[in-house]
Amino acid sequence: MDGFMQSAIDEAKKGLNEGGIPIGAVLVIGDRIVGRGHNKRIQEDSPILHAEMDCLENVGRLTAGEYQKSTLYTTLSPCDMCSGAVLLYGIPRVVIGENRTFQGPENYLRSRGVSLKVFDDAECVAMMTQFIKKNPDLWNEDIGE
Repeated sequence: MDGFMQSAIDEAKKGLNEGGIPIGAVLVIGDRIVGRGHNKRIQEDSPILHAEMDCLENVGRLTAGEYQKSTLYTTLSPCDMCSGAVLLYGIPRVVIGENRTFQGPENYLRSRGVSLKVFDDAECVAMMTQFIKKNPDLWNEDIGE
């Protein structure tokens, strides 16, 4: 496990402790975290504040060149919306904690030149599995089902 993914996991735990969905993300440029976020759909009554979107919002404005040097770490495979943001801003690398409980359009991201690495992290899988089992309606709402 690397420290950046651990920071994303810490964000996921923060979201869970706030009563939200346990998904976290960090954006890294070089060896520095430039932004953090976690899923806040429940806490903020928001239709779009997935962890990746919250993270990008918390980063603030970056130049295209800065995005092109970044890596997005996320505890769960990004959905269509979050994958679209990766493509829009030209983020070249996404590191995923797990994609067992949900898999976004990973093949599409790869086809568009994004490098993906999936850790298949047991802690990420356990957090999501437990959350989905206890909160199926919230989870289905989060993924648009």
